[in-house]
Amino acid sequence: MSATIISIDGHRLDQAPPLGIAGDERRAALYALGCGLKQHGYVFTTVTPLTHSRVNARLANGWAHDLAGIFGWSRPFKPAVVNSTLIELLHQGEVLNHDNGMLRSVLRASTLDGQLYLHSAYPTNASDAVFFGPDTYRFVRALRASLAARSLPVRRAADIGCGAGPGAITIALAHPDASVFAVDINPAALVLADVNARIAGVTNVVPTNSNLLSQVEGQFDLIVANPPYLIDREQRAYRHGGGDLGAALSVAIVDEAIKRLAPGGTLMLYTGAAIVASADPFRQAVEPRLRAAGFHWTYDEIDPDVFGEELDEAPYAYADRIAAVWLCATRPIGAA
Repeated sequence: MSATIISIDGHRLDQAPPLGIAGDERRAALYALGCGLKQHGYVFTTVTPLTHSRVNARLANGWAHDLAGIFGWSRPFKPAVVNSTLIELLHQGEVLNHDNGMLRSVLRASTLDGQLYLHSAYPTNASDAVFFGPDTYRFVRALRASLAARSLPVRRAADIGCGAGPGAITIALAHPDASVFAVDINPAALVLADVNARIAGVTNVVPTNSNLLSQVEGQFDLIVANPPYLIDREQRAYRHGGGDLGAALSVAIVDEAIKRLAPGGTLMLYTGAAIVASADPFRQAVEPRLRAAGFHWTYDEIDPDVFGEELDEAPYAYADRIAAVWLCATRPIGAA
């Protein structure tokens, strides 16, 4: 197929790469869409659902007038707002819905550190939604800082629960010679992680369907994760962390890293910890595990108070707050 040009409100997007480069037609269309937005200079920061709903509720924001309205704020738009090529890309990408005579994209596009990520549109209600939000920004910035501080080489890395792929792509950009496994149990996430990696121009990301690392063999120099850590009544995979306070999956990732990290290998984990009576049950669960395995580790609160609205839910009836935390744990060289 020929290269694609997208325009909106009279502004022309630069020529996108050939559609055939991304493989099947759906991924090719999403790839062309993302590249076109990126070349156009599209910028959008995804906010919390509460902020998103408040902004969209304003009288002037009932429908989209520009790219940010369509792909950032997830507003319905009139077909006349964009040209037929853009609508065709959305159709080929299977991400176009009809909404009371208007159209709506079921994907959003967010930007972070100069990269563009396609992910699920607001509101993220579906069981297979691909999350991207304020936590993603905190995760990637903490990851970047920890990667810069690491002096040992990275040959094999894994991003557990990769979602749209920002962790894997950040590693791939920093270590272009490494094999980076973008691991998720959600097929929709793996499609977007693959497309987003191609948009970023990295070729060393390997999307892999796996529960933790069960479908990936060998040891790793680096394991990163930004897992769900809340108790979700519907137990949606992108949001539900399991256990009494949402920490079960995060604890399982620590256990997996202890088994699979090579000497000198590091786990970089961004998660949430419910604080109860000034104690941190997640930290209390992982400390003895790391100590018994001989790991060196640091544990920091990145944000002391996130998702405060969850404290109204029954599972958090006795919690003081939910903190965003960063665990960086390394198996010493020479350790078994």
